[in-house]
Amino acid sequence: MKEIYLAGGCFWGTQQYIKQIDGVIETEVGYANGSTPSPTYEEVYTDQTGYAETVRIKYDEAKIGLDLILELYFRSIDPTSLNRQGADCGTRYRTGIYYTTPHDLPIIEQVYRNVEAQYDTPLAVEIEPLHNFYAAEEYHQDYLEKNPQGYCHIPRALIARVKELSQSAKANE
Repeated sequence: MKEIYLAGGCFWGTQQYIKQIDGVIETEVGYANGSTPSPTYEEVYTDQTGYAETVRIKYDEAKIGLDLILELYFRSIDPTSLNRQGADCGTRYRTGIYYTTPHDLPIIEQVYRNVEAQYDTPLAVEIEPLHNFYAAEEYHQDYLEKNPQGYCHIPRALIARVKELSQSAKANE
């Protein structure tokens, strides 16, 4: 079981998207790489804590590689947008890839370079080691399953297709 942390704007949609990927075993939303211990949503919402809304992802490396997870992640965000995804803006909505082992860094950097080559403007996705992560309050966990009409910055059609996209990409390897 491997682990990676992805910030992709509002964590409700990012979690719903990521958990559909074939090979992802578990997801949890929370707050990553900030400066205060045990932050609450209300504290993070002020943009004064330094945290990003983030999804902790556990995946089975025998079923899916980190490179494919990241390629699919980049499809769900605007990687050139600084501190904004969809209608959400603020530093808590920044995009980021937070790793727990330096062995993942070369894969992350390669996928980043591949995506970067597709744009004329610099990417705004930060790549950092995970410094800390605190699980969000229970009502945020699996929010879009509990509230199917809830707000999501990721197109619902893309969320519906991501499992198919992940299976198709693996078949073409």
